[in-house]
Amino acid sequence: MSNYVTHLECSYSQKKYVKNKVYNLSDLSKPLLVRYDFKKISSDYSYSDFVNRHADCPGFWKYLPLLPINSSKSIIDLGELITPLIKINVSKFSKNSEVFVKDEGRLPTGSFKARGLALAVAKAKEFGIQKMAIPTNGNAGAALAAYASKANIESIVLCPEDTPTININEAALQGANTIIVNGLINECGKIIGDLKDKMGWFDVSTLKEPYRIEGKKTMGLELFEQFNQNLPDAIFYPTGGGTGLIGMWKAFQELKELGWLNCKLPKMFAVQSETCAPIVKAFENNQRHAELWENASTIASGIRVPAAIGDFLILDAIRESEGSAIAVSEESIINCRDAIANETGLLMCPEGAATAAGYIKALSKNLINENDQVVLFNCASGLKYPMPEITKKIDKNNLSNKDFS
Repeated sequence: MSNYVTHLECSYSQKKYVKNKVYNLSDLSKPLLVRYDFKKISSDYSYSDFVNRHADCPGFWKYLPLLPINSSKSIIDLGELITPLIKINVSKFSKNSEVFVKDEGRLPTGSFKARGLALAVAKAKEFGIQKMAIPTNGNAGAALAAYASKANIESIVLCPEDTPTININEAALQGANTIIVNGLINECGKIIGDLKDKMGWFDVSTLKEPYRIEGKKTMGLELFEQFNQNLPDAIFYPTGGGTGLIGMWKAFQELKELGWLNCKLPKMFAVQSETCAPIVKAFENNQRHAELWENASTIASGIRVPAAIGDFLILDAIRESEGSAIAVSEESIINCRDAIANETGLLMCPEGAATAAGYIKALSKNLINENDQVVLFNCASGLKYPMPEITKKIDKNNLSNKDFS
């Protein structure tokens, strides 16, 4: 097998770059996007062929024609799967709500970061790259560590000092040289940028190489298949670097280009915390680029990104889809997490719970209708985050009914 990639393209200037070379950013220091020969793909595959011909590949790897790897032999298999859509209803939602959670916590390393890093590491393996470095608020570092170890590639992970301990520990345990930095994720990224040439690292930061987005776009490919060649009315996505939102929008455009997608595209909603909301501020101010958010902090560590290199791509997708950017309070994130866990049994991570809070806010602002079909992205297992401490105890030798009330 050979892939259908024709070239890479600067997301800002549309300048073309030849394939099969190692790149980080374009000449304008903007993200590079992979482009495909859609005419050739559509002549080789019907949509049914596309979803079934490579069904023996694990999970999202089955979408091989729209992936940039050169051979199925490049697949790094850690047990990938098509993540489930779970319909939920809680008292905080409207009675007529049609809300589904795409639960990415079922993927290897417990988060959707497995998608992007699996593709990035597979391409690095093809290119013969030996060292990969990443700044992370937690889940991306664990995913890089796992896939790089499987591919026999050295990984370096830089974490802000307030990264959840479990994320730091799992990256280290899975083989990464894991280092804690007294700064935020953008400052970790700057260290990697400054030292990568000296240390021989390949920088695999969000959107600073072309292939993580190709893994993340498989979320859109899965949704299209799961909705039987249709799509929901709206998608709520927890947005830090925004690779997944950009990736899904790219997937929908590619499916359209292939002639397989004929339905209305969903409104894309970027959800951020009020305590770190650069995309929301830029959207509300009708700007194409976001300003650095000072003193960023949020319990949803995965969306604590003060500056995103793909800001204009996130904002373009939101506007083209007639969606919106929504900031939610820290209190609403926790309240939604707790309500969903208590009422449905689904333990969402804080970032995923933020999308539920965003959905409620969008309803209140009439940005969507209560009977719209909606997908919330739960980007990681809630088990990876701090939970409320339980202090209730009983004395086994002196029990009373009150002990259980």
